[in-house]
Amino acid sequence: MSGHNKWSTIKRKKGANDAARAKVFTKIGRELAVAVKNGGADPNNNAKLRDVIAKAKQNNVPNDNIDRMLKKAAGDADTTNYEEIIYEGYGPSGVAVVVEALTDNRNRTAGEVRHYFDKAGGNMGNPGSVTFMFEKLGVIIIEKEDTDEDQLMEDALEAGASDFLTDEEDIFEIRTEPNDVGAIRDELEAKGYTVISSEAAYVPSTYTRLESQDDMKKMAKMIEMFEENDDVQNIYHNWENEDEYNED
Repeated sequence: MSGHNKWSTIKRKKGANDAARAKVFTKIGRELAVAVKNGGADPNNNAKLRDVIAKAKQNNVPNDNIDRMLKKAAGDADTTNYEEIIYEGYGPSGVAVVVEALTDNRNRTAGEVRHYFDKAGGNMGNPGSVTFMFEKLGVIIIEKEDTDEDQLMEDALEAGASDFLTDEEDIFEIRTEPNDVGAIRDELEAKGYTVISSEAAYVPSTYTRLESQDDMKKMAKMIEMFEENDDVQNIYHNWENEDEYNED
């Protein structure tokens, strides 16, 4: 997910088949378990948990599933300890990639991540080799339909947003400080806006354009491999022309 192609990523996830949606549910369940373990099972007193529950709803996870995940996380049934790790590297033609993972086996996940980079003709880098090309920001996506742009901009800035983008046809993008995304999302939802997505994300400062369909195919395959891995929570990249890739 990156910059102006972030919305295409969200649309792809929302339109995913049942198997892919099950993967999303699994990843969110893991995030929820970590949030509960670190801050308790009451979302009123756990801002991180509140953010994960909002993410679950934005990804169409049914309320019954969310309740089951919460009960499992709050009980003794799941004693797995997950570690948060960030991997960095390069895809084809130097596309910068940041991978966020939650894993109970560092060696397994590192080996799989390295394999995905290698298979796509890229390479995994050292910590700090790529993240300097990204900025960690809160990103809130608002549905554009029936939304008054001027009023939303006023409400977003009043709530503490740092930037307001209107490049996309279907959505408005609001940027915040990473730790403010949940509070601003809650305030905008309370005013009746439809929030499609809200998260702290790595937003690229520069972009890399892929010129050949072969490189695009390798990059798309690498993204797919990461998204299919249960340990990988998010993948961010600076591939500029992702929308030009033709799967056929």
